[in-house]
Amino acid sequence: MIVIRVIYWGTPQFAVPSLERLLQEPNIEVLGVVTQPDRRRGRGKEVSPSPVKSVAIAKGLPVWQPERIKQESLVWEELRSLNSDAFVVVAYGQILPPAILNMPRLGCINSHGSLLPKYRGAAPIQWALYHGETETGVTTLLMDRGMDTGDMLLKASIDIDLFDDAQDLALSLANISADLLLETLVKLNQQQLQPIPQEAALASKAPLLDKADFNLDWSNSAISLHNQIRAFTPYCQTQWQQAPLKIIAAAPLTLEDQPIPELERLIKSLVDLDIQSCEPGEVVQIARQKGPIVKTGNGLLLLRSLQLAGKRPQSGWDFANGLRLRVGEKFQPNPT
Repeated sequence: MIVIRVIYWGTPQFAVPSLERLLQEPNIEVLGVVTQPDRRRGRGKEVSPSPVKSVAIAKGLPVWQPERIKQESLVWEELRSLNSDAFVVVAYGQILPPAILNMPRLGCINSHGSLLPKYRGAAPIQWALYHGETETGVTTLLMDRGMDTGDMLLKASIDIDLFDDAQDLALSLANISADLLLETLVKLNQQQLQPIPQEAALASKAPLLDKADFNLDWSNSAISLHNQIRAFTPYCQTQWQQAPLKIIAAAPLTLEDQPIPELERLIKSLVDLDIQSCEPGEVVQIARQKGPIVKTGNGLLLLRSLQLAGKRPQSGWDFANGLRLRVGEKFQPNPT
């Protein structure tokens, strides 16, 4: 049996299933893990290891945590001395220098959460949802000096449901990545893969998220707001009674592509609702057991889950009922 020796590079929870999958394979030997330094995480802001490091420690693997891999020549020498066949990189979080890219025999193999060349960058899942894509997937590729620009190896696609959010989609793609990486490693080692160059003209970017991306503009359409909320959950914000309010989940009230029967019935009940004089952001109805319905720049949006500052998330109905929300009240944009 031919054993493929790999060093695994990854940091967040998205990278955990791929590491665990490789650890289960008898023909894959994981020599160690490179991950980001311990950071302050969670509501308590306590210093804690990355999810990938936690798995590595539990399995007794060596762990390297360079603050800046480009400047850590001693780490380079340690990695080189292990004579690994491949470096496997999943959401590591730093750009690898050429000296490292050229180190392993099979190269540095990255698993990226999009159908390249679309959505190159740090947040492909979020931006695919934001732009209303109905399909995405995972691409394995040979890394080069660019940001997700290397030659592609294998792809696997998945449909995006109207109510998938970034957390749902990340879980699905992480599991797809685990299987696709294993297949990629085996076939690449057996010289059964022909790397395919990306078409630069078809490329799009998926940059790091900025706080401004979370601000809700009620003059946008209902479907645009829904896509923004599910892409950036749980961070999208509006103002209610001069206080910040997070919108965790919503639903555009349109009969097009509605997979939830209860919403279809709700939509039909709104046909005679007079909203011509209402302004974007205004509550036009409070649907019993569901939540507030808000006018947007084009269409109506049901607010399914909300979170007041310092409070736990709650359903739209509990929010409206508990705070005695009334028709005519208005959600405002965040101050700039």
